[in-house]
Amino acid sequence: MASISPEAADARAEAVVVARQVVKHYGGVRAVDGVDLDIAHGELFGLIGHNGAGKSTLFKMMLGLIPATAGTLRIDGIPVSGGGFRAVRRRIGYLPESVVLYENLTGLETLQFFAQLKGVPVAACPAALERVGLAAAARRRVREYSKGMRQRLGFAQALLGQPKILFLDEPTNGLDPEAIREFYAILRGLRADGVTVVLTSHILAEIQERVDRLAIMAAGKIQAVGSVQALREQMDLPLWIDIRIAPADLDAVRNVLGRLPVGAIEAHDEHVSVRCGRDAKMAVIEALAALDGRVLDLHVREPSLEDVFFGFSD
Repeated sequence: MASISPEAADARAEAVVVARQVVKHYGGVRAVDGVDLDIAHGELFGLIGHNGAGKSTLFKMMLGLIPATAGTLRIDGIPVSGGGFRAVRRRIGYLPESVVLYENLTGLETLQFFAQLKGVPVAACPAALERVGLAAAARRRVREYSKGMRQRLGFAQALLGQPKILFLDEPTNGLDPEAIREFYAILRGLRADGVTVVLTSHILAEIQERVDRLAIMAAGKIQAVGSVQALREQMDLPLWIDIRIAPADLDAVRNVLGRLPVGAIEAHDEHVSVRCGRDAKMAVIEALAALDGRVLDLHVREPSLEDVFFGFSD
């Protein structure tokens, strides 16, 4: 039997979300096809994939909005298909990919409406609006809200009732850079309080340094699960070492690098970039360090999450 990584073992030990061979068919289409997944308590977990990969369908099954064709799903230890899931659902917050709101209500009235649906005191609504930066727009009609403001209002409704688990489907859609930074600051605070957050995003650079672990989906299947660094190492993608030198030292640098197992060497004026395998990284750095100070600066570029994603999903 194959061994599992320590991070996978930890996720299983304290898993809040557990999926086992989950399948969802729409006629002949396998939207989700045999998914196994464990998401740990207090984890900020990303789910990425092409359009149609099955992310939103998996979300909806986790929420009990649509039934699985086969397999089992447990949230906080309770089967999604069982009668006990109603109590669990009260501890869940959900932001769908497309937020649909009532145009003629104000932001505050919208949140009060959702609070009543959730059984949450309406007195909690002003604080929720303040938290997402909408306090000043609380009494404006939603029809006057920008796309980003509507998204923040949707996030505010997901936060009502102090959920222990958050499912966020493309949550930064329409947000500007400052609002995105504030959004992830809120998520960090929630994670510190033990809230489990599961989110999808098409903006891979945005989540690259912000999630604890992620799963890559393609054609309804989980292709890989792990931290960004663990997935980089699993793919064994080459990295780049960027150095800055005096142009007169280029031949000396090329001569040193030519004796090492490196790939491409790209030079432009005082900048040289070297592609090498992960196992050759330290040999390259040590050789450059021995050049008597000719290297003026050095930076190691790891493969991006986009590189990792296409490596697993293509």
